[in-house]
Amino acid sequence: MMGRLDGKRVLVTAAGQGIGRASAIAMAAEGATVFASDVNPGLLADLDGITALALDVRDDASVRAGVAQARPDVLFNCAGIVPHGSVLTATDDDWAATFDLNVTSMFRTIRAALPGMLDRGAGSIVNMSSACSSIIGAPDRFIYGTTKAAVIGLTKSVAVDYITRGVRCNCICPGTVDSPSWQDRVTALGAELGSRDAALDRFVQRQPMGRVATAQEIAALVVYLASDESAFTTGQPHVIDGGWSG
Repeated sequence: MMGRLDGKRVLVTAAGQGIGRASAIAMAAEGATVFASDVNPGLLADLDGITALALDVRDDASVRAGVAQARPDVLFNCAGIVPHGSVLTATDDDWAATFDLNVTSMFRTIRAALPGMLDRGAGSIVNMSSACSSIIGAPDRFIYGTTKAAVIGLTKSVAVDYITRGVRCNCICPGTVDSPSWQDRVTALGAELGSRDAALDRFVQRQPMGRVATAQEIAALVVYLASDESAFTTGQPHVIDGGWSG
């Protein structure tokens, strides 16, 4: 039985856990040759049938080496962090570090991967944005929401520049997703509120479906955007947020 991604080479960043890991597994199951990368390669050791790469998206030399090995037809930019706080609590260092990982890293990976895609006349770039962006605001997510809005702009800019040359660029805008990093945020908020259950309820209550997403649900959208099924789709922020943004 043929998979939807047969013959495609895929590079995934931040594939050690959460959405990145689920997406690497899902794309491999659809027949792709997957290169799963992470700054901590130990997190990739148990991914069967997938090539593990040590890759730091904050370092241009590391990015170029990873792209040279993977030669991706599909690039899934999943690396990112979620800092807490408002404009009045944000520091210059927080701002710079978050933009570097959430936005500038995508500039590095796309710049490295795009020439090969253009030579082949085909490619799909999928960027991780968020519903918390230019789509909807979230309390105490000032820097995060700003960076994820920037990802939407980056996505649209790449898409329009290469729309006639076979390369598509889209982004995914999830709501709250159950992942190790989210569990850490629940624990941190629980410490502030005095109850982890109260923190969990606060996250869940903003999702009209009454639950958070699974990483596998987001991965299913990644597979679609990576595949030729989405060949007429480019430059779009794909919202998958359980109705949060209405």
